[in-house]
Amino acid sequence: MRAPWTKGRGFTLIELLVTLAILAVLAVLVLPTAQMGVQRVKEQELKLALREIRAGIDAYRKAFDSGHVQHDLGASPYPPSLAILVQGVPDQLDPEGRKLFFLRRIPPDPWCQGGDPARAESCWGKRSYASEADDPQEGNDVYDVYSRSEGTGLNGVPYKQW
Repeated sequence: MRAPWTKGRGFTLIELLVTLAILAVLAVLVLPTAQMGVQRVKEQELKLALREIRAGIDAYRKAFDSGHVQHDLGASPYPPSLAILVQGVPDQLDPEGRKLFFLRRIPPDPWCQGGDPARAESCWGKRSYASEADDPQEGNDVYDVYSRSEGTGLNGVPYKQW
């Protein structure tokens, strides 16, 4: 027989199991939404990184066309590597010989494993001006960049085609 002051205290096993079942159902419903949110953030980072690198390549091309970048006759108007955009090139029209910089750093590909900023260039796929858009190949210059990820975006387009 129980003491009168302990009557009705605590939960039964059934109440605890029902509560755990409700929490499990809620967790199953929330987890895919959270995973989609993480994927959406990575996709936004990828778009921004691609936009930043492509803007740097375009700025290099404009500097090349306007005579700021030294080049040989018949040389490609695109940078030989992504590292040149960060390292800078001497400005041929500046009397003091200062450098032109096109990027502060090479933005990392969010889908590339490791995330080491020193390896950021190796994470990106690079397309040479001489290669076809359908089959991008590296060459003597960097005309465009793309993600090497095998994944597909929420919009149904593979990341390689962004």
